[in-house]
Amino acid sequence: LFSSVVQGLLGRAPEEGDSIEAYLERQVLSYLSNATEDQRKTALLALAVGCLNLFAQSNWTGPPLCFLPSPFHFSSFLPFLLFLPSFLIFLLPPSLSTGDMNLAIQFHLECSYTCLTYYEYRRAKEHLQTARSLSGIDVNMIGALGKRTRFQENFLAQLILDVKRKDNSPVPNSESLSLIATPQELLPKDHQLSDDTVLNQINLAEPSEHELPDLNAEEQALILATCIDFQKNNPVHKLNDEELLAFTTCLLSQPKFWAVEVTSLCLRAKLERGSSRRVERAMMQTQVKQFRTHMHTQCLCEKYSHKTWQLASLLTDLGLTSSALLIYERLELWEDAVVCLERMGQHGKAEEILRRELEKKETPSLYCLLGDVLKDPQYYDRAWELSKHRSARAQRSKALHHLRHKEFQQCVECFERSLRINSMQLGVWFSLGCAYFALEGYEGAAKAFQRCVGLEPDNSEAWNNLSTAYIKLRMKEKAFRTLQEALKCNYERWQIWENFIAVCVDLGEFSEAIRAYHRLMDLKDKYKDVEVLEILVRAVVGNLTDHRGEHASNLKAKLQELFGRVSARCSTDAQIWKQYARLYGDGHSNNVEDNEKALQFLSKAHRCETQAAGWEKDIGSFRSVVKGARDMANVSISCSRSKRNPQEALQLLSSARLSLKSLVTKAKQLYTDVATGELHDDLRGDVTELEQLITELQDLSAQLRSQ
Repeated sequence: LFSSVVQGLLGRAPEEGDSIEAYLERQVLSYLSNATEDQRKTALLALAVGCLNLFAQSNWTGPPLCFLPSPFHFSSFLPFLLFLPSFLIFLLPPSLSTGDMNLAIQFHLECSYTCLTYYEYRRAKEHLQTARSLSGIDVNMIGALGKRTRFQENFLAQLILDVKRKDNSPVPNSESLSLIATPQELLPKDHQLSDDTVLNQINLAEPSEHELPDLNAEEQALILATCIDFQKNNPVHKLNDEELLAFTTCLLSQPKFWAVEVTSLCLRAKLERGSSRRVERAMMQTQVKQFRTHMHTQCLCEKYSHKTWQLASLLTDLGLTSSALLIYERLELWEDAVVCLERMGQHGKAEEILRRELEKKETPSLYCLLGDVLKDPQYYDRAWELSKHRSARAQRSKALHHLRHKEFQQCVECFERSLRINSMQLGVWFSLGCAYFALEGYEGAAKAFQRCVGLEPDNSEAWNNLSTAYIKLRMKEKAFRTLQEALKCNYERWQIWENFIAVCVDLGEFSEAIRAYHRLMDLKDKYKDVEVLEILVRAVVGNLTDHRGEHASNLKAKLQELFGRVSARCSTDAQIWKQYARLYGDGHSNNVEDNEKALQFLSKAHRCETQAAGWEKDIGSFRSVVKGARDMANVSISCSRSKRNPQEALQLLSSARLSLKSLVTKAKQLYTDVATGELHDDLRGDVTELEQLITELQDLSAQLRSQ
């Protein structure tokens, strides 16, 4: 800003009555018309970059500004620093705004990060793809043979990041507007892994095949942005952590730029804090001295790329609460400082700090924090009045207080006031939906969870709750779609699968129901749902049409496969064997093999029923067993007639006859009136039918013996 070129550009005094816009436009246009292209580029870039650096320095990174141009007051000078670069953008010739590829890449990366901040994941990915196309590099996850431990004998497949330049992509040159590499002595130290088993990095079998090209600042920033985008769009899982570690390993292999290096080290430390063999390095890496910003020797445009409070958050995650507290107090982030004090059990000190700060200046946020510490809602009301009804935090905190005390109506009102002020509160939308559930306001719950999944598309719990609201509103189709989204986000949660299978059978999505049943058996060893199986069998046997208009009989083979797996696991459930037999036609099919299988399953069902404890003591259960035995006997007769070998047919009939005789004997023993000698009225007809079947079985057996 003190260069002769910039001083010449803005050196003339404004005319009387000039607005700042008119003055700047006249000066810049006059300068552009009287200077060469190189001079224009140098001056305007120096002016814009200098203003933005000073704005960031005065607001975030420090040190405080030690100078101030004489015509300016401090409060008016800072907005000017932000206004001037944005004003220059509209006056720059098109050649300056589109002439450098690296600037275009930086622009799209900034757009991507901004979109991620506001939960616009699709637009973020579009900007990232544009930046990737401009850079001309391909970034892919691949497998490569390598060793991960010191004692590993064989090379195994390892996950690494493969970065290649496209054949037609230009090689970066030193004249482009790219960041100069940071001197090595100013880069943070990358602590090596000193474990007796795990290697510091993967030992590849063919390292020459996977060498990285020499990456410039924009290319490293692109790889880092791809990593952050992947992290934001995928749930927390150990497999996803391995992919993120592959990104950090790639970036740390070429330590050049302070911002990229620090961010990569922070991310690696976060990922390694759950590993017993790497947690020591994670803790050492997060020491504040290693990441300390060198105020007098560090390039300013690099310093403000990294936020110091992220380091404090990392220390908190690693359990270094007191170290994090020191950072938060220095940055005057009182909310985070109070959380640290609460974790350390120092509630009195937390209250003392807040009251001390309130004596200096009353602010809504401090009153909200005091209400959190003392659990007193009157401080939320004070914050609300102090903010002139503009504090979303005050209403959110008061709503959570009502929620804890199960005052759901007041809770909903406070949440909605908070969201009218700030609609970008993911957790508040979720809590509002839960409060509506408690009030049975399912339309309100559906709207709340819709906003929730709009802000965070991979929130499986929100998708699941949204489907529940749709089910209550009898919107089965929407419930089915939302549960599909929930399963994309969390494939391992059996509760979501149970909801999904219930909606599938209700909607007529029989194929999806079969798939869901298989998945539930994978997740739960003892899972069974006879009602769902009955519905599926009824649909296939009755050849019903599913939700898409296709015939369910086409799923017979898949359902038979499912029953084979179910019956192997639940071999003592008579109802499952009965449904299995029904799937094969209950012995009335035109296919002899199907009839024999049905007889086999009916026999197993009868055996399960008679082995159950106390079945004969209840007359209802007894009659149910009698009916099953009667069906089994009829199928035995049918199958015996199709047998070519008389001995096999005779064996079937004899087995059925013994089962029926056993039932007749038990009925007469347990249900005969001692005084009259007569059977119970409800069983008399059943026993008569059994005796007739026994006679028929004896006659058929006699005919077979005579042959």
